[in-house]
This record gives sequence, C-alpha cells and structure tokens, in this order.
Amino acid sequence: MAAILVIGGGAAGFFAAIHAAHKNNKVVIFEKSGKVLSKVKVSGGGRCNVTNSISEINLLITNYPRGRKELRNVFSRFSTSDTVNWFESRGVKLKTEPDGRMFPQSDSSQTIIDCLLNEVEKNNIEIAFNTAVKEIKYENNKFEVLTETGKNFLFDKIIIATGGYPQLKSYQWLSFSGHTIIAPVPSLFTFNIPKNPFEGLMGVSVPFVRLRIDGFKEVSEGPMLVTHWGLSGPAVLKLSAFAARFLAERHYDFRISINFFPSMNEEELRQLLLSNKTHIKDRKILNSGIAALPGRLWERLVEISGVHSELKWGEIPNAQINKLASVISNSLIEVKGKTTFKEEFVTCGGVSLKEINMSTMESKLMPGLYFAGEILDIDGVTGGFNFQAAWSTGFIAGNNTGT
Repeated sequence: MAAILVIGGGAAGFFAAIHAAHKNNKVVIFEKSGKVLSKVKVSGGGRCNVTNSISEINLLITNYPRGRKELRNVFSRFSTSDTVNWFESRGVKLKTEPDGRMFPQSDSSQTIIDCLLNEVEKNNIEIAFNTAVKEIKYENNKFEVLTETGKNFLFDKIIIATGGYPQLKSYQWLSFSGHTIIAPVPSLFTFNIPKNPFEGLMGVSVPFVRLRIDGFKEVSEGPMLVTHWGLSGPAVLKLSAFAARFLAERHYDFRISINFFPSMNEEELRQLLLSNKTHIKDRKILNSGIAALPGRLWERLVEISGVHSELKWGEIPNAQINKLASVISNSLIEVKGKTTFKEEFVTCGGVSLKEINMSTMESKLMPGLYFAGEILDIDGVTGGFNFQAAWSTGFIAGNNTGT
C-alpha cells in the first residue's frame, strides 16, 4: 500500500485520485483553496460540458492545438466513450447536443460534482482544503512535502494536477522536478475590435463563417457571434486556440478575414448576386439578402459595400455587385486585444510533453512523479475537449500510481 498525494482538486486531480485509490492506497488531495471542482461548476454555463461525442481518435485529436500527437496514445487508453461509460455506470446519464457537446441530462454541473465527490468518499480519499504546497524534496525514493502552513508530509508518489497557470513564475515551485516549462499564453479568447464595422449588431449570430488571420496558415470554420466588444462564438474561439502563440507574439494586434458565405467562392457568389438582377429585379436589395445570413447583418454588409438602401436589384451596377461579393467573401477587420471567454480560463503551455511518459503520465526525470490535466502543455478547443484530456490523463496517472 502506497501513500499518494494528488495536488489540485479539479477534474484531473479528482479522476486521478479515484483511480489511484483502487489498490487500497492511501490517497490525499491537497487543494490550495476552500473549494474543489470550481471549473467543473462553471463549465458550459453551469451545465458542465463533460466531453464530446467524437469517438474516432484521428478526428478527436484534431481538436487539440497542443498535444495532438501525444494524445493519440492517451486516448487509446481512455477516450470519450470510456468517459461516457464511466459516468453512466455511476448513474449519471449524458446527452449529446447537435454540435457534439455532451452534458448531464440534468443540465446541472452539480450532478457531475456530486458523482465525483461520492467516488472520493467511497474510496476513503481525504481532501485537505486550504493546503498549498510550498516545497517538495525527493530523497530515498520518497517525497517530502512542506505546506505553506509549515506542516511536513511524506509520500511515495505524487500526481500534480493543479491546472494551468497564466504566468511563468507561477510554475517556480515545480523547479524541484527539473522539468522544462513551456511559457504559458492564453488560449480560448474572443477578439476585441475597437473600430467594429458591425457595431450595434450585438447578439447577431452567423451560422457558418470561415476565418483567417493574416500571416497564419490555419483557418477556422463554424458559428460566429457579434458582441459588445467585437467577435466571439465557436469559430473565433477555435482560431484563438490554434493561433494562441502567434497572437501572443503580436500582442493581440492583428487582422482577420471573414468569409460570411464560405459555401461559395467569391466568383460563384458574384454570379449568384448577378442573377438577382434578372430574377428579383424589382425587389429592394436591402430586403432580399442571402438566406444563410441574418437580416440585420445583410443590411450592414450592403451598407459597408456602399449600396444605397433604396436600390433595387435591377438597378445595381455590376461594380457594386463585385464590391458586395468581395465584402461578403473577404471582410478585413483590425483586431486589437482579447477578452477571456466567460470564466473558462485556458492556457497554452505548461510542462513539456517530451519529458513525460504518455503511456503512464510519469515523469521521465523523476520516478514516482506524475502529471495530469492542464498543468501539461495540452489544450483543446471549446466543446468538452479540455475536460476529456483531464479525464484521460487523470485516469492514466491514477491507474499507474495505484499499481
């Protein structure tokens, strides 16, 4: 029987502790604050986006800007279907939304929290609240842990699952391990647009757009939302994650291109608009837009294109048709700054994966030391992917410390 410490009372920490305890080990969770599972509580607007319905590993890993290659190994050991089975076997039924996100049927994150707390209690896992680690020493295959309150503890193994930190200096307490820390930068954020051409359209959602950042090769597709400060929605959040380091290096001063109707290229769209000159020539352009675009947005795109509000399709010059097609297919907007997405702070960066055995989550530098969750240089886009990485790495770490 081993004494195992889990540092961090979040999703990865709880899952690691539960699986480490299966071999009758003595497992303790140190949580520096007065509450646990706080990120689980606020996730998905309080509903908790537990995982995603994507089960094919090759497709699943494409949702991780960092850690994609290494997660193939991780998900082969514990994947999305395993998460669903684990919770449902404990009485927590999950449901799938049209976009693939999975939530408890109760639509309450408390259902997930209660399930995890029940498992912790069942396995006699101790939770030490308001217990922050000050220093760790490794001697004679044992870990001596000193807390901020001055107490000393001895453990056989440690799982670090503290989540990501926003600043590099916050990782300093890990220096005992010798691990390389990839400098953290924010991921999953919305775009601030001071001179927003869509000002006044707050709350307008576009079902499907294609976004590009000048100088960055990856594109993002999906729904987009106009906000008070700029742009948000799945397409924006996904792009912010993939371009996290690129944008940090540019101090969040960059230009994006928006294609509001990516199902057609610009020439095809131009031909569609030209056909309106014949088919609906007597209708006002302002009142007869493209069905896929919200009416208020169509009106603004027409205005940006310089088309008069009273003009009919039969009256519009071809040059203005070309301009309208260009604005719809390639609106160029200056972005200056970012806003954190809700309360779900996600970092890109953390402990280098090159120094971790991804089959066990054990450190390659220090035997008996394991890592799980966002402390690692792994992050996913929105949609349940960050929680899935937490469940999977926690499961592997727990099972391997528990042997």
